[in-house]
Amino acid sequence: MQQNLVSILIPFKNTEAYLPDCLESILKQTYTNWELLIVDDGSSDSSHNIVKNYTKKDNRIKLFKNSGSGIIDALRLAFSESTGEFITRMDSDDLMLPNKLETLVGNLLKHGKQHVAVGLVNYFSDEGIKEGYKNYEIWLNQLTKMGTNYSEIYKECVIPSPCWMVYKSDLIACDAFNPNRYPEDYDLAFRFYKHHYKCIPCDVVLHDWRDYNTRTSRTHKHYAENHFIELKLHYFLELDFNPNKTLIVWGAGNKGKTIAKKLIAMNISFQWICNNPNKIGRDIYGNILQPFSYLETIKNPQSIITVANKTSQIEIKDYMDKLNMHPVEDYIFFC
Repeated sequence: MQQNLVSILIPFKNTEAYLPDCLESILKQTYTNWELLIVDDGSSDSSHNIVKNYTKKDNRIKLFKNSGSGIIDALRLAFSESTGEFITRMDSDDLMLPNKLETLVGNLLKHGKQHVAVGLVNYFSDEGIKEGYKNYEIWLNQLTKMGTNYSEIYKECVIPSPCWMVYKSDLIACDAFNPNRYPEDYDLAFRFYKHHYKCIPCDVVLHDWRDYNTRTSRTHKHYAENHFIELKLHYFLELDFNPNKTLIVWGAGNKGKTIAKKLIAMNISFQWICNNPNKIGRDIYGNILQPFSYLETIKNPQSIITVANKTSQIEIKDYMDKLNMHPVEDYIFFC
């Protein structure tokens, strides 16, 4: 198994506090046939020198400076310099469990091309993990254990950005990291979905995912909620939208309104329903809001559901089951 070279892509910027632990976790991998393509995306702290010192200790570590700007340009550069048969991502502030590469490579060799090897993740933080992140970890790991990651792809990113591995040829085939579409990890998950790459079930924790207040996913504008909606809608319309069905938007909160405005801008007609008695019957953006029961009068609907309340989601799913409607084909949760 060691004959297959793994290329690890890492963009970094100002993570001096975490880089040594990250790099040490890579050096401790039980699978040793790897190369690290690590790209400095404009660090102003001592991060670059830390990595430079590691390159002197181990020639498998190859340091570059981003010729562009931002994480996608950094990933493109790292990918262009890669020579491995397998490609994986890593974040400069996280930790690999010692058997991570060995497990991912083994699963890919067993299942072959057009598969995505994934693993369970564990959030950790010096300040403690917030409830939202813990819930995300639990939800994500449940999908990964079954290999059913795509079943809820329109809710959140279903493939953890620093814990996947694919054949390089498959990454090329899905044109990864092109164009500049954020969040880049969520976009990549949709590309895997689009190309029908199967997720390999895994029940082993392979990655320690560090959370802290200045992490990019918490602070950068590209990771704001409105960008998630834009990304979801883009791929829904490309991959799963059925123009022969009547499109329904559920919910008239901020998400529902954002989706409605984007559909209107694209001249895509839709019906709008909600459960808020103060909004039912009102004209919003030229659409009269109807109650949920209105769905039963519509022949052949396809629904985008923006209702975030978990209890309400369960009730809606039960309601859809009674109407003999199926996920994706007839309805999709966008939250």
